[in-house]
Amino acid sequence: MKTVINIKTDLKLKRDAQKLAKEVGIPMSLVVNNALRKFVTQRAIFIEAPLKPTKWLQKILLETEKDRRAGKNIEGPFYTAEEFMKGTRS
Repeated sequence: MKTVINIKTDLKLKRDAQKLAKEVGIPMSLVVNNALRKFVTQRAIFIEAPLKPTKWLQKILLETEKDRRAGKNIEGPFYTAEEFMKGTRS
């Protein structure tokens, strides 16, 4: 028995998916059903997103890299949490 699922999705995502499905010659229902089958059989959902740091974090990372290259503000290495705590308090 077949049923219908109504979902809300981004219009661009829908159009891009329809275009790609048409290019490879498969119906959109196959794409959606395949995703649902994987979800049910693996009992997991895998979401991938590129890691993009915030502007604040990008700034901190750049400053940290500059310091590392200049040999500034470097402590350690620390091999235990206790060593780390002693190193930052002195």
